[in-house]
Amino acid sequence: MGIRVAVAGASGYAGGELLRLVAGHPEFDLVAATAHSQAGQPVSAVHPQLAGLDLAFAATDPTTLADADLVFLALPHGESAALAAALPETVKVVDLGADHRLADTAAWSRYYGGPHAGAWTYGLPELPGQRAAIAAASRVANTGCYAVATTLALAPLIAAGAVAPTDVVVVAASGTSGAGRAAKAHLLGSEVMGDLSPYKVGAHQHVPEIKQATGAASLAFTPVLAPMPRGILATVTAVPTGDADPRAVLTEAYADSPFVHVLPQGAWPHTAATAGSNSCQLQATVDVDSGRVIVLSAIDNLGKGAAGQAVQCANLMLGLPETSGLSVFGVAP
Repeated sequence: MGIRVAVAGASGYAGGELLRLVAGHPEFDLVAATAHSQAGQPVSAVHPQLAGLDLAFAATDPTTLADADLVFLALPHGESAALAAALPETVKVVDLGADHRLADTAAWSRYYGGPHAGAWTYGLPELPGQRAAIAAASRVANTGCYAVATTLALAPLIAAGAVAPTDVVVVAASGTSGAGRAAKAHLLGSEVMGDLSPYKVGAHQHVPEIKQATGAASLAFTPVLAPMPRGILATVTAVPTGDADPRAVLTEAYADSPFVHVLPQGAWPHTAATAGSNSCQLQATVDVDSGRVIVLSAIDNLGKGAAGQAVQCANLMLGLPETSGLSVFGVAP
C-alpha cells in the first residue's frame, strides 16, 4: 500500500498532467480524481493519453478527498481556499492555484480581487531555505508558471547583488495550455497557429508573485501567447550592479538543484528540450551594447510550471527523494 493521493480539478491540463505523474510515481497510489462537469466520466474519455487508467471522475467535495494522505488542488483561482479549509488537518495539500501564494493582501486585491485566503509555504524548492520549509509544511502553495521561469532566472542574481532589483524587464512566451482547457475563441487552432499575441500587458497576475519571490522592486512584464501546446521561454533583463559573471552566479546557486540546468557557454534554452520534464534550462550573458544582464529561461509550463513542481513539493512534504516520479530529461523531437 503506497501513499494515498487524490487530485481535485483533474479534468484540466494541469490536472491531467498530475494524473499522469501520480499514476507513474513509485510511491503514490491514485485513489481519487475529481471534476465538476466531467464527474462520472472515465478519466480516459477526457485524457486519452491515460488510456488504461481505470478510474472515473468523482464530484469535487471534501468527503471524496478526505481519505487521501495528500491532495493536489488543480482548481481555478479563488476556488481552492474553501475546499482546503474543509479538509482534515491531517491531509497534506498542494494548491496549484493562486489562492495562497501571496503574502500581501493589497497585492491580492489589486491583481485577483475578492477575499484574501492568506499565504501558505511557497512551493519553489530552489529558493534558499525553501526545501526545508516545504518539507516541514502540511500546506504548500505551488508557484505560477511564469513565476517559476522568471524567478529561477532572476532570484540568485538579486540575492548576490549582481543586478539591481529595480528596472527589471521580462518578456515571456507561453504555450496555449497555460490558458487552461476552457473553450475560448482566441485559443482556437486557426486563431493561434502562425501568430504571436501579447495579453494582460502591464497587469499580469504573476507580477506580485515574482516580486515577492525574487526581491525585485519594480518589474515590467509582457506575456505572449505562442503557437505551441507546452512551454515557456522567458527573457529576463536587469541592470548589473558590478562586474559579476551572471552565468557563474546562477551555476553556483543551482549546483545542488537536480532540475535546474545552467547550459554550457554558447548554448541557449529551448522549450522543446524541457517538454515532459520537470527541468528548467538557463543561460545568461551581458548585452554588448546596453550592458544589461540577459537571462533566458525555458520550462514546460505543465511540468516545472505546474504539475511537476507540485509533485516535487509533495515529495519533500512526504519525506521522499525530491526527484521521485519526475523526469530530469525532456522528450524530443
